[in-house]
Amino acid sequence: MPNYEYKCLDCGKESELNLSMSEHDRGKITCPACKSARMEQLISAISAKTSRKS
Repeated sequence: MPNYEYKCLDCGKESELNLSMSEHDRGKITCPACKSARMEQLISAISAKTSRKS
C-alpha cells in the first residue's frame, strides 16, 4: 500500500498515512490527531524499491 502525506487544515498537523488506493480514491481521510475531515494532500517525493541491484 502506498504512503500519502496529508496536512490537517484545522490543527495543522502533517501525517503520513498508509492507505490502499481505494481508500485514497474515496477521499474520506480524517486527521489522526483531531479527527477533522479537512485534510489536504501534500506533494511528496516517491521512492521505489526493486529486488535487483542497480
